[in-house]
Amino acid sequence: MEIRGKRIAFLGDSITEGVGASAPEKVFHQIIREKYGLKEALNFGVGGTRIARQYAASEDEKWDETFLARARKIPKDADAVVVFGGTNDYGHGDAPIGRAEDRTEETFYGACHALMEYLSDTFAGKPVIFMTPLHRADEDGKIVNGIKTERTLKDYVDIIRDTAEYYAIPVLDLFAESGMQPNVKKHAELFFVDGLHPSDAGYARIAEKLGKYLENF
Repeated sequence: MEIRGKRIAFLGDSITEGVGASAPEKVFHQIIREKYGLKEALNFGVGGTRIARQYAASEDEKWDETFLARARKIPKDADAVVVFGGTNDYGHGDAPIGRAEDRTEETFYGACHALMEYLSDTFAGKPVIFMTPLHRADEDGKIVNGIKTERTLKDYVDIIRDTAEYYAIPVLDLFAESGMQPNVKKHAELFFVDGLHPSDAGYARIAEKLGKYLENF
């Protein structure tokens, strides 16, 4: 894909918003904009947001705007869409996992279907790409009311992969191939600021992976 001169929308959470970067130009999509000569890198990243709709209101109301609600704000003339989310659904979401047959936003499976169907239909003929969540320090089961849940971050990653396969949406698998695992001490020091959000080096690594993926798409 020739991406020079293109307008690409980036839909995501705090990592897309740029939390952890030392400056806005250090965020992965801005690195790509500069390196590949994008006309515009549209930032639809909002910290704390999740793919699935929540049952209980969040401490910050902005967290309750789903990815699908924000996807509807992406200009229809965008040349491509990149989606990077799911870690907050695992980290502090209260929506159930659900089943592959679900088609509403009330479960994670259903919300992935609703989001991917909307993007596939709205941007038919244009690249729609998902990226899986990065590894995080607390990925083997979150603590709810003092009890570790059975669901791990990988369960959410697998659902994104599975649902994307149904819609034939390409997936850049950062969970498997980013080379960044914050549970490895040196990786945590180099690529992360807090075990979740990337450092400048982490954002540069994402930009490198995604830039090549888009270029070879």
